Amino acid sequence: MSVSEANEQFMTHMRELGFTQEELAESINTAIERMSGRRGTVSTRTIHNFKTGRTRWPQARQRLALEAVFGCTATELGFAPHAPSSAARPTPVSTQHRKEDPVLRRDFLTASAATLGPLTASSSAPGRLGQSDVNRLAARFTLIVANDNKAGGTREVEEAALVWSRRVLHLQNTRPASQRVRGQLYGLAGAFTGSALWAAIDGGRLDQAGHHLSEAIALAGLSGDPSMQFRVWGHAGALYRHLGQYTRALAADEAAQRTRANRNPLYASLAHARAAVHHADLQNRQAALRSLGIAEASLGRSDTDAPRPAWLRFYDSAEFHLLALTTSVTLGLWEEAEAHAHHTLAQLRPDLLRNRALTHAYLAHAQIGQHEPELAVATANRIPAEARHGRTARLLNSFGHRLHAVAPKASATREWFEMELL
Repeated sequence: MSVSEANEQFMTHMRELGFTQEELAESINTAIERMSGRRGTVSTRTIHNFKTGRTRWPQARQRLALEAVFGCTATELGFAPHAPSSAARPTPVSTQHRKEDPVLRRDFLTASAATLGPLTASSSAPGRLGQSDVNRLAARFTLIVANDNKAGGTREVEEAALVWSRRVLHLQNTRPASQRVRGQLYGLAGAFTGSALWAAIDGGRLDQAGHHLSEAIALAGLSGDPSMQFRVWGHAGALYRHLGQYTRALAADEAAQRTRANRNPLYASLAHARAAVHHADLQNRQAALRSLGIAEASLGRSDTDAPRPAWLRFYDSAEFHLLALTTSVTLGLWEEAEAHAHHTLAQLRPDLLRNRALTHAYLAHAQIGQHEPELAVATANRIPAEARHGRTARLLNSFGHRLHAVAPKASATREWFEMELL
C-alpha cells in the first residue's frame, strides 16, 4: 500500500463498530491510559492519517491500543511494517514482527498485564470471546460516561447505552468465553444499562428508569463485581429520591454500603455523601451532617491517584462539595450551601459540564435563600441554554417559584421572568 493509498480495511472496521474519528481517538487514548497509566495523544488528524494511508505502521503504543479497541491485529486492520531500506539486509516481515512485538509489549504492559490480560484477538481461540473484546467494550463504555458528563440525561445517551448493553448480551449468547470473561462482560452489560438508567433519571424519564433498574440489578448480580453492584444501588437511590420515596432511597444507600466495594474509602465516602442527601430529604439534619462528616473523612483517607472504574472518575472533592451543597440547600442551610458551591466551582473538572450547571442552579437557590435576588438571577443566568434540561431545568423552575415568593417586586425577578418568556 503506497502512502497515498487509502486503508480500506481500517475504514471498514471503523464503520462496522460505528466509530467517528473523534470517538475512535478517544477510545485509543483511553486504551493507552488503561495499559500504560498515561493518556494517549491521538487526535482526529492521527485517525485521518490512518484512513488515508499516510500512516502505514502506527507507533507501538497506538498499534497495541488499536488492537485492544478493535479486537484484531494491526495487520488485520490494514497496516504493514515499514519496508527495510535497500542498504539493510532484508528481514521477512513475520520475523521482524516477532522480534519487535515481545519487547514493545513487555515495556508497554508491565504495569497492567496482570489485570488486563492478553490484548489481541489472537490470544483467544477462533470465535471465542477474550480479554481484547472486554477491553474494546470498556473503551466504548468510557465514551458513554464522557458523553453523559457533558450532556447530562439526554435520550441519545440513554439509547446509545442500551444499544451497547444489547450488543454485549448478544455476544454472551452467541460466543463461548471463560467464566472470568463472562463475569466481566456481564459487568459491562450492567455498566451500559446503569448508564441508561442514570440518563433516564437525570432526564426525568422515571418510568423508563424503573425498567432499566431491574435489568441493571440483575446484570450487576450476574457479574459478581462489587463495584458494579455499588454503582447500581447508588442509581437506585437517586431514582427513589426523584420518586419521593426517601426512606427507600436511604435503604439503597445502605445496600451500597454492604457491598465489598465499600471497604475502599473512596466508595465509602461517596455512599455516605449520598446518604446525607437522603437524610436531608427526610429532614434529619443531625444524621445528614454526620454522614457528610464521615464522607469527608473517608475521602481524606482515600488514594485518589489509584486506578478506578471509568464511572467513578467523577467522584472527587468537587463532587463531595456538590453533594454537600445539595444537602445544605435541602436543609435550608444557605450560607453553608454557598460555601460548598464555591468549593465545587473552584475544583470542578472542565469536562463535567452537567455538574457545573447543577452547581450554579443550586448556588442560585442558596443566594435567593439569603434574600439576594440580583445575585441569584445573575448566577442562574450563567447556565447556558443547552444545559437547561433534566435536573437543571427542574431546579431552575423551582428557583423561579422561590424567587417570586421571596422578591416578587424586585427588578431581578421581573428580568428573570421576562427572559423565561423569550
